[in-house]
Amino acid sequence: MKKEAPDLVVVRYWLPFMGPALGTILRQVRKNRKTIIVAITDNVLPHEKRPGDPAFTKYFLKSCDAFITMSDEVMHDLRRFEKEKPAKKVTHPLYDNFGGIIPKEEARKILSIRLKLDISPTDKIILFFGFIRKYKGLDILLRAMAEPGIRESGIRLLIAGEYYDDKRLYQQLISELGITDRIILKTDFIPDREVQNYLCAADAVVQPYRHATQSGVTPLAYHFERPMIVSNAGSLAKHVIHEQTGLVAEPEPAAIAKAILRFYELGEDYFIPHLRTEKKKYSWKNLVNTILGLSHDIQK
Repeated sequence: MKKEAPDLVVVRYWLPFMGPALGTILRQVRKNRKTIIVAITDNVLPHEKRPGDPAFTKYFLKSCDAFITMSDEVMHDLRRFEKEKPAKKVTHPLYDNFGGIIPKEEARKILSIRLKLDISPTDKIILFFGFIRKYKGLDILLRAMAEPGIRESGIRLLIAGEYYDDKRLYQQLISELGITDRIILKTDFIPDREVQNYLCAADAVVQPYRHATQSGVTPLAYHFERPMIVSNAGSLAKHVIHEQTGLVAEPEPAAIAKAILRFYELGEDYFIPHLRTEKKKYSWKNLVNTILGLSHDIQK
């Protein structure tokens, strides 16, 4: 009689406060059938620490058989809790569910209508995209926008993402720095169908993070072939080839400002061939094969 193969369950873990719920669900799953559980761990520990996080994470990890991480930092955190179970690191695949690349002029025209702004095809526009949280360093980027070289360049910053911090702190900083006229704000929920407009409208994506494991914004930028200006924080810089797919700078205003000016000195077209080559590494097939490989190894 042929041996029945176990079910394969893949779960994604990024918020430790969900550990008790997910861990309990996975334990219930095991009661009825032989199951192999592989967890994709975006964050084993959160960026903003809270009481109980280690205990919640430990409870969740015990319910899993193997793990996928997408950065060395997360792998290091994982091994603090789980030293024996198999784990492999893969590159975060591209987000390819937001539509394809559209011409910059078209994207800017759409945003001009939606945001009731005049954004011309020749404007210099950089983009901060995603949730606004302290560790992502938006305040650093705002201070970079106040640097003399940036002020004189005519560069504008488009901020697209929801506040997870007190928005008054950022609004006050923008006012104090005297850069209100250089900032375009779209700080509420952005539907998936509109993501391509923001990425395609930008000349470059800026990620001035204070610290990072990996970022979902990076594969998004690769998908839309947008050069990146990132801080040398955690694993963030490991996914951007300096002066090829983007630029890497220290997470402080003067350095970020210098990198932005260097980007415009080189020109957007300089980066595109490198982006198209590098994005081939960010495949979903690689992730799927890694998950299946882990499952196969566990069954041996």
